[in-house]
Amino acid sequence: MTRAELIQQIKIKKSFLCVGLDTDITKIPEHLLAEEDPIYTFNKAIIDATSDLCVAYKPNIAFYESYGIKGWQSLQKTWEALPKDCLSIADAKRGDIGNTSKCMHRHF
Repeated sequence: MTRAELIQQIKIKKSFLCVGLDTDITKIPEHLLAEEDPIYTFNKAIIDATSDLCVAYKPNIAFYESYGIKGWQSLQKTWEALPKDCLSIADAKRGDIGNTSKCMHRHF
């Protein structure tokens, strides 16, 4: 996405909203845990609920990485589900907050 396209989306949606997709499996609603890919299902619901207001999405890579190959697959499906008219940001920093420090010790 170019800067001009982002500015256009901000004007169209009258919003600066960036949704962080820092998906923590321990905080996903219980009814979604029975899904084949609960992380993707949860993310898709958030994307669907916010796409008319949001101009950017920012998945935090550490959360997906901590679940191994299944996490990377969830991230790939999530990335493909992001609206094409929104900016996509890969948040790849580590250890900046408690969540990203802890998530490196989780298993899917």
